[in-house]
Amino acid sequence: MFISFEGIDKSGKTTQAKLLADFLVDRNCSVVLTKEPGGTALGEKIKKIILEDRRVDPLTELFLYLADRAQHVQEVIKPALKQGKIVISDRYIDASLAYQGYGRGLSIELIDKLNKEATGGIEPDITFLLDLEPEKAFLRTKKVDRIERENLSFHKRVREGYLEIARASPRRMRVVRADMSSVEIHKIIKNVICKDFFPSLDEF
Repeated sequence: MFISFEGIDKSGKTTQAKLLADFLVDRNCSVVLTKEPGGTALGEKIKKIILEDRRVDPLTELFLYLADRAQHVQEVIKPALKQGKIVISDRYIDASLAYQGYGRGLSIELIDKLNKEATGGIEPDITFLLDLEPEKAFLRTKKVDRIERENLSFHKRVREGYLEIARASPRRMRVVRADMSSVEIHKIIKNVICKDFFPSLDEF
């Protein structure tokens, strides 16, 4: 099974991905918790360029993310899925559509096509979109990397892009309000996973 978490920066994706991984591991599930960018050794090098170099052009940025994703799929995701493990990824294909497509204004059709090439068509079984207003996200922490330092209008476009993706993929995408406590959010996610995928798991 493949689960991804999406949302604007500081929406709580990393926290919720780890909470879900811990929940499943506690119930004897074999889980691989990973992320984009930086889910591989090569990906960490690409991540450094993406987040620190201010000279990156939008199209270059897209190709860097795609290179990270292609390596991530081949080195981590695909092998884990073949072994029957549950893969939980902090960001995946929707991030490029939201950030480089809706945020940067690059072609959605192009990104969708390149995503399929980079991933070999591997898609998550379910994606949790943690939806948070950018104004609230800005209050959570200091802006520490190049993407986080983008202006409010950019992050608003990214959020709207995510919501548009969710509307177009209602079976895969589950929108969860991210302005609640991490405990409340985790409970919602846990209940969805238990009800729709693992009804035999004790969710308490």
